[in-house]
Amino acid sequence: MTIMDTGWIDIGALDDVPRQGARIVRTPSGCIAVFRTADDRVFAIDDRCPHKGGPLSQGIVHGASVTCPLHNWVISLESGVAEGADEGSVACFRVKVEDGRIHLAASAIAFAIGDNPAP
Repeated sequence: MTIMDTGWIDIGALDDVPRQGARIVRTPSGCIAVFRTADDRVFAIDDRCPHKGGPLSQGIVHGASVTCPLHNWVISLESGVAEGADEGSVACFRVKVEDGRIHLAASAIAFAIGDNPAP
């Protein structure tokens, strides 16, 4: 992981994350799940389901959503909000892909460790 001068952290190659899969970025206070959709869009959200804290990174990615592996809650990767009749949300973090590399906003790490009130 490398912090770039622009406030972005290089967290790895796009190809390191399988299509319709996820990888995690570990922080001192928890994990951020980085998802890649079937059409190569990339999203970063808190890795804890708002229902019972299940590991969203281990869930099933479909479209721009992920289904929690514990109790089948569906979470939007775009907004972090639970879909359907479920209520709750997870934090979303800015992420971008440049030259085949995934970059996570440095503010995401600061937020995850409690130094920043919002991403």
